[in-house]
Amino acid sequence: MASDALGLMQGTVDVLILKTLSSGPRHGYAISRWIRERSEGALLVEDAALYQALHRLERKGCVESEWGVSDANRRARFYAITADGRRALRSSVTDIRTYVDALLRVLAPA
Repeated sequence: MASDALGLMQGTVDVLILKTLSSGPRHGYAISRWIRERSEGALLVEDAALYQALHRLERKGCVESEWGVSDANRRARFYAITADGRRALRSSVTDIRTYVDALLRVLAPA
């Protein structure tokens, strides 16, 4: 279903990354793969958007990074969520749920 993949808004990419990292550090490709697999191919994060979001989250103090070695034995930058990132994730999930609930109320049959 890759052809049916949904486009993502900036804030959505941030929360998806934070959710992905909430279970442990990952490098960029692993983050992208986890989101794609968890959404059954419906959500794809383009490389440029992924790395822009990771850098933005790092500047905000929501993630930190360090160099390591990937499963493919390649040098890779690994990202981990911080305490500030966990707080931002909780807040974002609440906001998204409120938004989706309101959207579904509007879309419900009259």
